[in-house]
Amino acid sequence: MTTRIFVPKDAAAVALGADKVAAKLSETLKAKGIDARVVRNGSRGMHWLEPMVEVETAQGRVAYGPVKASDVESLVAAGLETGGAHVLSLGLTEEIPFLKKQTRLTFARCGVIDPLSIEDYRSLGGLKGLERAVSMVPADIVKEVTDSGLRGRGGAGFPTGIKWKTVMEAVADRKYIVCNADEGDSGTFADRMIMEGDPFVLIEGMAIAGIATGATKGFIYIRSEYPHAIDTMSKAVELARAAGILGVSVLGSANTFDMEVRVGAGAYVCGEETALLNSLEGKRGIVRAKPPLPAHQGLFGKPTVINNVISLASVPVIMEKGAAHYRDFGMGRSRGTIPLQIAGNVKHGGLFETAFGLTLGEIIDEIGGGTATGKPVKAVQVGGPLGAYFPRALFDTPFDYEAFAAKDGLIGHAGIVVFDETADMLKQARFAMEFCAVESCGKCTPCRIGSTRGVETADKIARGIEPEKNMALLKDLCNTMKFGSLCALGGFTPYPVVSAMTHFPDDFRPAPMVEAAE
Repeated sequence: MTTRIFVPKDAAAVALGADKVAAKLSETLKAKGIDARVVRNGSRGMHWLEPMVEVETAQGRVAYGPVKASDVESLVAAGLETGGAHVLSLGLTEEIPFLKKQTRLTFARCGVIDPLSIEDYRSLGGLKGLERAVSMVPADIVKEVTDSGLRGRGGAGFPTGIKWKTVMEAVADRKYIVCNADEGDSGTFADRMIMEGDPFVLIEGMAIAGIATGATKGFIYIRSEYPHAIDTMSKAVELARAAGILGVSVLGSANTFDMEVRVGAGAYVCGEETALLNSLEGKRGIVRAKPPLPAHQGLFGKPTVINNVISLASVPVIMEKGAAHYRDFGMGRSRGTIPLQIAGNVKHGGLFETAFGLTLGEIIDEIGGGTATGKPVKAVQVGGPLGAYFPRALFDTPFDYEAFAAKDGLIGHAGIVVFDETADMLKQARFAMEFCAVESCGKCTPCRIGSTRGVETADKIARGIEPEKNMALLKDLCNTMKFGSLCALGGFTPYPVVSAMTHFPDDFRPAPMVEAAE
């Protein structure tokens, strides 16, 4: 039987030389006449070990990493195809502590299967959720998702079932499912990993959403900076259509649902759902006023479900195992699991799927292993470029939507970026304002002008010009942006700025410039 050896095709692994490793491995195996085949899979999410090569053995998969192309010959000589001992050996993949501690529901197949093999997908439970859905009435599907407690994983945390119910009950000749894959937050990569490593789970989730709401067409809006995800998703949609998973008769049922991939043009604001809809319609990506809500008048004026990748990719396991199974994980109103994306100055960066409830300290110190530099952690930003900066004093905060909100923070898309003691928080606050100024769609004054004035004010503080007066002005600008902006770009920019000012006041008191003597 031909042995399968897995080399990730995930963008993170490719950036670290995975393509060269795969090519060298195929060449070496062929030259030595070894009956083994290289399979390009997704990533397991342990980025400090990438490229991580795995081989199937009778005992389970054995991992090696990080592997360079120059390591391949010695690996093969050591008996890679049978899990032979080597200095790069990591043992059984499932026993690696970072992976073993996880609760993988949404990411159960990511990094395990050939992403474009429907056979692989089915062998690990794929399509069971959709098979169940096609035998149910829409209201029962919506109730299952509602009872699971699933909330939008894109950042807002809005109950998914309520959104679906609104669209299901809307009367229209056409309805749509739109997947927001415009993953633009710093330190986030979960959407990309799913699309590159397990695309059929997203397709299955969108098809279930379509059946539940009466939508017959779906769109996946992927940011242009994700060429690997665009390629994999496009191929997966074609394969799903050919296999009868999509089309006029979903899995041979009376339900119709088809979908296509659309590519964005790099505007951060198009991650906001109404700007995304404008972009999909071929218009300029600017924010729409609400109401009307997209659930009533969305894409082309029709009722539309807009969900994040992880929200939709979590639906198949809910439909397969039932609402109660999913709801058993988590705490408070935050149910199920969340894919933490740990990045920045951290020893063990990567994706860690777990139930809600771990404290921020446990995530940074125990899972992430502290900073990569070995210096003390100064700040952690959770929720992308618009998330608050938390100091160590807040590390007892549990990872939960309401717990973070109570501390003036956001979970957002669960991107976690770590900074050590060398970080200048005044510069970070300035960056938040600059980011907003660059990415603003320009439609509302508080965001467009407030962010520009914010950059100027931060620069004055840095130069020691009337620091107290300008600190007060910066806070006032933040207050105006928070309550006056049309969307979350301007409305959330104050979070990093105010948190930096509140928790790191010493960084906002630079010594005044001394004029040189004439």
